[in-house]
Amino acid sequence: MTTARLPAFVLATLALTGTASAAGRPVSLSEQPLVMRLSKDEFRVAFGITAAQGAGVGCDGTIRYRVDWQAEDGLLRSENRLVSYSVAPQSNRTITVDRQYFDTAEGKHTTEVVRVRVDSINCVDAVASHGAQIAAAG
Repeated sequence: MTTARLPAFVLATLALTGTASAAGRPVSLSEQPLVMRLSKDEFRVAFGITAAQGAGVGCDGTIRYRVDWQAEDGLLRSENRLVSYSVAPQSNRTITVDRQYFDTAEGKHTTEVVRVRVDSINCVDAVASHGAQIAAAG
């Protein structure tokens, strides 16, 4: 596995945001996302998350982000993504990794990730999250 080398100006465009819902906790990225290249068009994007200490119940959340990527034809493309994560009880940090393939022809071209931009992060207390799931299933 190799790490994609992104120019500093690309990484600097990342917006580190933190939000909280009524039943949630404030969360933020602990670092800029790490982009790892696995093959010509396969990438992993890893996020480190820091959540405010809660009542020891943990929280479940999502990160909405956009990836700008470029194939050999030079055309810049964008994709909106959503990745989920969980913060364990008694913890205030976690990581999540999203798997992505960027190509227009199933691995025939080498693609480059140009920018990763985080649009929103949320974290809902696990007790409230699991209660809502049970109510929806019933």
